[in-house]
Amino acid sequence: MPLDYDTLLNWRFEEVEHTYSKRDTMLYALGLGFGSDPADQGQLKYVYERNLKSFPTMAVVLGHPGNWMTNPKAGINMVKVLHGEQHLTIHKDLPIEGTIVGQTKVLDVIDKGSDRGALISIQRTIYEKSTGDLLNTQIAVIFARGNGGFGGPSGKSLPRPQEIPERAPDCHEDLFIGSNAALLYRLNGDYNPLHSDPEIARRAGFDQPILHGLATYGVAARALMLSLKDGTSARFASFNARFSAPVFPGETLRTEMWHESDVIIFRASVLDRGGVTVLNNGSACTM
Repeated sequence: MPLDYDTLLNWRFEEVEHTYSKRDTMLYALGLGFGSDPADQGQLKYVYERNLKSFPTMAVVLGHPGNWMTNPKAGINMVKVLHGEQHLTIHKDLPIEGTIVGQTKVLDVIDKGSDRGALISIQRTIYEKSTGDLLNTQIAVIFARGNGGFGGPSGKSLPRPQEIPERAPDCHEDLFIGSNAALLYRLNGDYNPLHSDPEIARRAGFDQPILHGLATYGVAARALMLSLKDGTSARFASFNARFSAPVFPGETLRTEMWHESDVIIFRASVLDRGGVTVLNNGSACTM
């Protein structure tokens, strides 16, 4: 069944209740490499229950609607699906434990043409169940390479990406990604074997399992947190980036940053492969 614009735009999602514990909060942070220096109090606060804090990008693993795109009625060629962009707006800090409600909807579907694929923009809002407070809003942009030319709107486009300054970065952070990072991160709920099974990774054209894109996204957020003078993630109001290449566990991620007033512009690359860019057009607003 081919992709149908009206079907996707009116896709009915059930609300998702997601209960998580302090253990889940610590496990998420461990998957981003926090705790690599157990004597560092700045890292310890995310992985130790005493004075525990939740890291803001943990929002992306909560309230997920499941693998709805694999439903034949969606008409999406999953073999050619890529995660293109991730946007996170933080309205209130995540509790370190509790129950949240996730509400998902398709915002838009853009036909780029038969040889260029389609863009699917999906919004997820996360509410605290006990108070009804809106915690964060997320927008994921999915690049469906095999679904262009379906006859949907083609004149529209996504918001213009954040431009990277032409000058040298103001600072950078190099963070090593542990060899077991993907195996840890998958315990947040994404059990795609591409991130754990060497044989499946080889079939997909990779020499080894790759890191989850949202793990790379979280590691970059960790790098930005380190660049802030007080080292506190509570200053993040938003965190946005485009995905451009995969990362392998065991590599070192360099995140370059440009500080512009209350916005940090960033991009991330892998030093081990000649500096190939893996996250681009990134921006984070601070409170």
